[in-house]
Amino acid sequence: MSIKKVWAVGLTGIVTLVMAACSIKQDLQPNLVAEVDNNRKTVNLFGPMEKSKPGADNVSRTAFDKTISIAEKRLNLTVEYRTYTAENYQERTYDEVTLDRVRNNMDDFYLLNPDAIQLLGEEGRLLDLSDLECTKNLRDVVKAANTVNGKLVAIPQEIVVYGLFVNKDMFDQYHLSLPNTPEEFLECCRVFKENGIETPVGANRWWLETFVFAQAFANLYNGENTQLEIEAFNSGESKYSDYMRPGFEFLQEMIDKGYINAKTAYTYEAIEGEGPDFLAQKTPIVMAYWGAANADTAYGKPDFEMQVIGFPSSRGQMPVVPITGYGISVDAKNLEDAKAVLDIILSDEALKLYSQTNRVIPATKNVEVDCIPALEPLNEKMKENVYVLASNANMKMEQWGNLCLIVRELLNGATVDECMAELDRIQEEAVKKRTE
Repeated sequence: MSIKKVWAVGLTGIVTLVMAACSIKQDLQPNLVAEVDNNRKTVNLFGPMEKSKPGADNVSRTAFDKTISIAEKRLNLTVEYRTYTAENYQERTYDEVTLDRVRNNMDDFYLLNPDAIQLLGEEGRLLDLSDLECTKNLRDVVKAANTVNGKLVAIPQEIVVYGLFVNKDMFDQYHLSLPNTPEEFLECCRVFKENGIETPVGANRWWLETFVFAQAFANLYNGENTQLEIEAFNSGESKYSDYMRPGFEFLQEMIDKGYINAKTAYTYEAIEGEGPDFLAQKTPIVMAYWGAANADTAYGKPDFEMQVIGFPSSRGQMPVVPITGYGISVDAKNLEDAKAVLDIILSDEALKLYSQTNRVIPATKNVEVDCIPALEPLNEKMKENVYVLASNANMKMEQWGNLCLIVRELLNGATVDECMAELDRIQEEAVKKRTE
């Protein structure tokens, strides 16, 4: 089971709505890089999407392009997009391609998923960005997630936050309060099921691990011994399986009671699979990331009152946050120019423009989020610094990708004990590698 086989959907998808996963095939696209003036310097970016076509209606892409445009004008250079969709990579995932390109120093800076950030940071292939001006105003969650061996190796433009998307009208119809704890959540599912809702929770094969993270790490990230507990994981003194077993048992109970359709979830792609039933009000609960609430092609225009809340945990509703980021190769050909570009696109000025366009949580703490009413419950938690990390480069075992694959085995019939044994095996390998 290899983390390189997972493409974390919705993470590098900050520049698209929903990115494909695992072995999905991509159509070849023309590389839409504007003709480069030979008298201008060029900085090479590798990411999942090409530059927007003129007039293209892609809000996320347009927001990023706007920040790049600021950098290009101020620095009198061109940022050339070398893209996943513009290359012949149909049989390889985005993460596989990115790891290869960074290791071979093929570009200057890259948009990276959490597992790639961790691997490349451990290998010493990413530049320490701590001296950039933009880091002075970074949210603590970014520093916590993307620091490897004391070096801040990647910075995102936005904080990707996952939550539960709920049909508030359906909850009101059955006189149900929005759940805070796992027990309350299961009770809501029971009521829905007994009232004819065939599948209370719409699920796909990528995001069910969010329930596990919320329950496993609620106390770790919101208590007072975070670093000590992380060190115990890294040494092998503490087992992830001890923390995560309750979350897997919770998922197993939902499967056993029919609250989740494991067979369909195992095959569903994110939003494409469970989304139609949610929008048709056949299922009251799905899980997705913040940006999906703003996107008309996802959940931006429901015919009911939608609210986005945190996942159930012992500490109440809990947002789940995996962190992506832009990283610079330590051997980048245009290293200083790449640093200058990042410093501009990650500045308060650029992130204000970006967040206003996308209506997302920016990486800087100096810009307020102007979110839609549906997102206010999730936004309040983030403002209170109540969340759990689903990716943390300080933890020697990669989590987001590995847990996704193990949960998928649960959907495919593996027992909780078998899943915990696999988790123990992966942790043991990570600890052994760390001590070699």
